[in-house]
Amino acid sequence: MRNREAAVFLTVGRLHGRGLWVNNLNNDSNLNGNNNLNNGRVRGIAQEPDIPMKTYGSLFARVCAWDNLKLAFKKARKGKTRKPYVKEFEGEYANRMQQLQRELILGEYSPQPLNTFILRDPKTRRISVSAFRDRIVHHALCNVLEPIFEKYFIYDSYANRKGKGVLAALKRFDQFKRKASSSGKVIRGSPDDNRVRGFVLKADLKHYFDTVDHSKLLAVLSVRIRDEEVMSLIKKVLNNYCVSSGKGMPLGNLTSQFFANVYLNELDQFVKHVLKAKYYIRYVDDFVLLHKSPYQLGVWKEVIALFLEQNLLLALHPQKSRIIPLGRGVDFLGFKCFYHFRLLRSRNVRKMERRLATYGEMYELGKMCGFEIQDRFLGWQAYATHANTYRLRNKMVKKATAIVRYSCPPMSAVR
Repeated sequence: MRNREAAVFLTVGRLHGRGLWVNNLNNDSNLNGNNNLNNGRVRGIAQEPDIPMKTYGSLFARVCAWDNLKLAFKKARKGKTRKPYVKEFEGEYANRMQQLQRELILGEYSPQPLNTFILRDPKTRRISVSAFRDRIVHHALCNVLEPIFEKYFIYDSYANRKGKGVLAALKRFDQFKRKASSSGKVIRGSPDDNRVRGFVLKADLKHYFDTVDHSKLLAVLSVRIRDEEVMSLIKKVLNNYCVSSGKGMPLGNLTSQFFANVYLNELDQFVKHVLKAKYYIRYVDDFVLLHKSPYQLGVWKEVIALFLEQNLLLALHPQKSRIIPLGRGVDFLGFKCFYHFRLLRSRNVRKMERRLATYGEMYELGKMCGFEIQDRFLGWQAYATHANTYRLRNKMVKKATAIVRYSCPPMSAVR
């Protein structure tokens, strides 16, 4: 323990000495985080801290432009065309869109109160959903801001980005585990060939969305965005939801997903360009670091915790942030990842079994038709195919078929 504390102290001292320990989020450092994968190698480019950072102004007119608002409306209504609130808005489309544009331009726009409900699936989450007109504003804002920040995100940030997602993150994890384990080198005396060398720091941020500090987030955004009207609009969106004074973002808003990536991009840049960690993946507030040495991961864990506390006012979850041998399997994004195979997490299987039981009850009461149950089950089955689950899927197919045997064609497990 003393050796690790000394290593942490030396690491922090080295970072301070190089001027790379960022205590002020209004700094002028310029980090290019587009780590492209070329010939199986991870590459990152960090520019010198004294190079001026590119900024963007005159954005508000683009946010309020009619074409942008029309595009935002189409995105907001996608998949929700049958919802009553969408039909109501469409009934007075021209008037409501013109009114919304007028409010934005004159600075009179004010978000409506959020609709909040509790979701237990199985973890209890507090979901807050904005009114439809506010969702149009969120899309209009993100249409303009996302292309600006996207180019500065690191390659291995996988949440809420085009061309990324859970499956891409899992494939990247498979690639990194081969490198961290020296191509699957098995520990001597191991009972099976999954007991490979290498370790994973599996980390989670404690109450992330509820603890995002508004002033820190605005400081991060203002480094790039030099438009007072856009910043004022962002403040209105943020202030529409507060867990405590000046903190929190609602789960369920598009802007929350985007701002979550912008805020934690500070962590991404620190890990990739300051700690020089090669094998790092982040998905929202979950991230993994892979390395051959558990000692190195322990040092990084403590340095990252210090960085989060000092710079972003965040904390690692004490129970969910730990170092795990690769050979034991790693819970990551709903899957249990071993070296040679991947399984679904047990709680995901139990959740689907509970859903099938509920579907059966609703089917008997006439509240669900067989084809609706089939559609939902096939969605889960497509998800399950990304793990080694052939026998499990056959078992679940039998349960689903028993419910809808008289109203739907037979189902089968996809190989």
